[in-house]
Amino acid sequence: ASRAGCAPEMKLVDSHAHLDDPRFASDLDSVIQRAEHQGVETILTVGCLGEDSRVPDRVNSLLDRWSCLFAAFGVHPHDARFMSDVWEVKLSELMKESRVLAWGEIGLDYFYDNSPREAQREVFARQARLAKESGKPIIVHTRDAEEDTLRILQKVFPEGSERSGVLHCFTGSGELAEACLRLGFYISFGGILTFKKADALRAVAERVSEDRLLIETDSPYLAPVPHRGKRNEPSFVSCVLDMLAEIRGVPRETLASRLDRNFKSLFGPPEVRLESGPSSRRPAGSRHREEQREEG
Repeated sequence: ASRAGCAPEMKLVDSHAHLDDPRFASDLDSVIQRAEHQGVETILTVGCLGEDSRVPDRVNSLLDRWSCLFAAFGVHPHDARFMSDVWEVKLSELMKESRVLAWGEIGLDYFYDNSPREAQREVFARQARLAKESGKPIIVHTRDAEEDTLRILQKVFPEGSERSGVLHCFTGSGELAEACLRLGFYISFGGILTFKKADALRAVAERVSEDRLLIETDSPYLAPVPHRGKRNEPSFVSCVLDMLAEIRGVPRETLASRLDRNFKSLFGPPEVRLESGPSSRRPAGSRHREEQREEG
């Protein structure tokens, strides 16, 4: 199937990217232009606080330049050891910004174990509770930690909750997906969905309720086929859309419209989600330090 540009009327959303990453420093204007050419109207860029205090400032400078960008902030599990009362206060302040849509990404990563697991669990639970108090959905990162991830989420979000958050770049089991759907979570699929050996993941993607689906790039990580091995970027979200449409046997235009509605449903009222222009106030900084993983 052709991977050519989307029809102008098709609205695409990249629900998770890291555009403050240094790999975009030299050509972000071109990256945004290519995304717009593909029909990408909204990009949620995720700033990961931790050792680097400049992340919020960097992300906010991007929001000043492009009205298609919105932000999320959180302490990534890799950086859980850097969580402090200062960061807690800073994150709570950031959540008040009109173009900050979510708290994240947060969670557990037992593959890299860049922070002690006990610290990861404590910081994940702490941020999940704070996000719930703030009224913001959370963006969850989980790798090789399904049991503990679910246990923590179940303590914070009872069954029947709504707009709890999203499990981003999902690679987990069908059982985890089903359990989190009951807690009010959405499931987001990225480039891994296109990998040759991702049959089990494609089976999960086929079964998730259509009103809980999202897609993303996780740029600059995990570029989809046929771009695998290259720096990922938001324009490549069209490749994820193509694969998901094929898996589910629906027209890509129909699916794109559904995904756009899902993003808006999760991340808040229209005046917050679709506000144009620079935000009225400025946030402050840190750097995403997730190491690239190649799966499948």
